[in-house]
Amino acid sequence: MKDKLYRDILPRVSKPARYAGNELNIIKKEWETSRTKMVFAFPDVYEIGMSHIGGRILYGLINEKTDHIMERSYAPWPDMEAIMREENVPLYSLESFRPLADFDIVGFSLQYELSITNILNMLDLSGIPLKSEQRGEDDPLIVAGGPVAFNPEPFADFIDVFFIGDGEEVLPEFLDAYYNHRHLNRQECLLKLAAIEGIYIPQLYGVEYLPDNTIKSRQPLYTEVPSVVRKRVVADLDKAYYPDKPILPYMEIIHDRAVLEVMRGCQRGCRFCHAGMVYRPTRERSMDTLTEQARNQLLHTGYEEISLASLSTLDYSAVDQLVKGLVAEHGPRGIGVALPSLRVDAFSIELANEVQKVRKTTLTLAPEAGSQRLRDVINKNVDTEQLLAAVEAAFKSGWMALKLYFMIGLPTETREDLDGILTLLDEVKRVGNQYSRRPVEIRASMACFVPKPHTPFQWQPQNSIAELEEKIAWLKKSKRKHIKLSFHDSQTSYLEGVIARGDRRLGKVILTAWQKGARFDGWSEYFSFERWMQAFNECQVEPDFYVTRPRSYSEIMPWDFIDIGVTKEFLIEENELAMAVVLSPDCRQVGCTGCGVCTSLEVDLDIRGGDNFAHQS
Repeated sequence: MKDKLYRDILPRVSKPARYAGNELNIIKKEWETSRTKMVFAFPDVYEIGMSHIGGRILYGLINEKTDHIMERSYAPWPDMEAIMREENVPLYSLESFRPLADFDIVGFSLQYELSITNILNMLDLSGIPLKSEQRGEDDPLIVAGGPVAFNPEPFADFIDVFFIGDGEEVLPEFLDAYYNHRHLNRQECLLKLAAIEGIYIPQLYGVEYLPDNTIKSRQPLYTEVPSVVRKRVVADLDKAYYPDKPILPYMEIIHDRAVLEVMRGCQRGCRFCHAGMVYRPTRERSMDTLTEQARNQLLHTGYEEISLASLSTLDYSAVDQLVKGLVAEHGPRGIGVALPSLRVDAFSIELANEVQKVRKTTLTLAPEAGSQRLRDVINKNVDTEQLLAAVEAAFKSGWMALKLYFMIGLPTETREDLDGILTLLDEVKRVGNQYSRRPVEIRASMACFVPKPHTPFQWQPQNSIAELEEKIAWLKKSKRKHIKLSFHDSQTSYLEGVIARGDRRLGKVILTAWQKGARFDGWSEYFSFERWMQAFNECQVEPDFYVTRPRSYSEIMPWDFIDIGVTKEFLIEENELAMAVVLSPDCRQVGCTGCGVCTSLEVDLDIRGGDNFAHQS
């Protein structure tokens, strides 16, 4: 197949490097002598999947530290898909060019709700039955993990096994168990695998519904299957595997640089933030570990930039020392350090100046809301004075462009809150123009708020498309010179909201939408809202049921059986505090705030912050 691919197919597609394999630092293991054979399948194009840190970690971990094998596959772009179907070429891995159907395990990373149609498309291109109930003894197990898997129910028809929590903690154990039970039939093997903490197998559970369409009950169908699935957590990141030799692509990818994961989790407590809740507790890598990881990655890749990645990089307790150390060691060779969106304070600007002494690019800040009242509702612990002080520090230092992130459709939002966004942008521009001879460039990106599972706002209604469009129109009406507004698509956000808080009954809708041609739904050029609405109508499923209605605390949520460590009582309390416009403190500043994660998951962490936290053993 490889010869046919290189000779007849790749010359006919855009960006053939997506499908060619053989990159630098690729790992090819002996097929026959390896134990469990797994392919890591990312349901988006190569350049996005190759930028995913989790995929890099799992690929190196399984291939370097176990006797199992992990290869890679990505969603083919529509031009490649058309040729593959025309030429009868099955979806294959980039290491051995074997069809995905030859593997024991096909594992998908669920990073975004709307990627599900790409998963179905990849299975279809592989000749693997789409639904779990249709797969036989010779078919691979289809597994999935990632942030979206914390509500796995909308995908229950298609995925055999879900991994809940940190993949590097559970995957080696799972592959060992699969290999040890490979002689059993499919059902018996699944029952054995269900005993592993962090593993959820939908077909081993039954769900009943009430006349009002809410959930009546969900129960294991077998006595040996746990009723609650607890997430897996890597407690010590210094001891956890991290790749020193990431694969180096032959084409530019989205994050084409060395990446250091400085910490995992976030304790800030923003009430809208899914990742901030499900990835608790906060865990840091030591400076020594990160310094060594940077050296190794640069040595084996030749990258000219180091990115510091986490949910809240500037909360890393030794970030100042780390950044200055990396700049001092690697800066003389022209290697820079990249920071993500910055915290809204003067310290952030000082650090940004440190890493960009030569060239000032666009600076990114995330106030999230335009009014102080609404920032307090969402627990964004920043005030207007802090924001403007940070802006002043940036423009004083020579920055000429600023990007700000906001959300519209947040709980309790009013017209005054929307006007507050415009007022804040005017103030930012005014401050900038005091320090520049030419007008500064201000860009504001407006995301549509989507309530997510396991957050304090999981009970809140989402704005309808009409409500979001009205708010977008209101903001667009007020045109400002040198201030550019951009908006997320309200229809895409609506569908994201349906799937995010959906249940098993969405499976038939997802399948119907795919059959109608849905794929690459995260890409505006391929997304069709009408196609999805037709699917809902044909399946007689009302999408507003999942989106625009408020939910009571007594309602059984589709994801309630998943234990993320944070208690439901804490989430309820946070939702009530939001409605009362009361802030909650950062636990690393004031001590434990009672979310329950450290005691529930039996993780002994120092939450005091400071140097002890960064350098704990």
